[in-house]
Amino acid sequence: MTLAQEERAALVESMRAVGPDAPTLCEGWTTRDLAAHIVVRERRPDSGLGILIKPLAGYTESVRTKAAQEPWDALLDKVASGPPLWSPMRPVDRWANLAEMFVHHEDVLRGAAGRDSEWTPRVLSDELQHALLGSAKMVGRMSLKNAPARTTLRTPDGHDVVSGGQGGAVTITGTPGELVLFAYGRAPVALEFDGDEALVSAVKDSERSI
Repeated sequence: MTLAQEERAALVESMRAVGPDAPTLCEGWTTRDLAAHIVVRERRPDSGLGILIKPLAGYTESVRTKAAQEPWDALLDKVASGPPLWSPMRPVDRWANLAEMFVHHEDVLRGAAGRDSEWTPRVLSDELQHALLGSAKMVGRMSLKNAPARTTLRTPDGHDVVSGGQGGAVTITGTPGELVLFAYGRAPVALEFDGDEALVSAVKDSERSI
């Protein structure tokens, strides 16, 4: 079983535990909405154009909304089974879906815990942290390119993963998993921020998307 498959299985287990109406870190989405998003992403490649082309966003959302109406168990079974044989996502699942499954698993776990409540990041294996390092670099390169400061993502051992943006320097230190979540625009995250206070606040509040 690949790391992406392991994260997928853990995600489905967490979704079953909290139920279809639990909040997630995806603004306005419940676990049912999130499950439908994953299913559509892997089984309806025609709807993916709406992510890149804004005039088609309505079509993408209508496909996802329809998928969300499926019975909860059936929806989760589709998430668990992964991309079907004919899906273009199938051959690249282990690479394209590792960060996707990890981030969405955290969307469920941290969403259920509540944005303002105390929470503790789960302990990830060294193997998973190492694999997520590549995701942090790739996603960070895209999401930080317009950052309001020269922002560097750094691991606790002092390794600079990626830098982006213009202006004064801000350094964000944490494990690869937490850096991936930040690069995807998620909060809360367990990270240390170093730099001018105003710049740090600007970076935290900036839109991070790929």
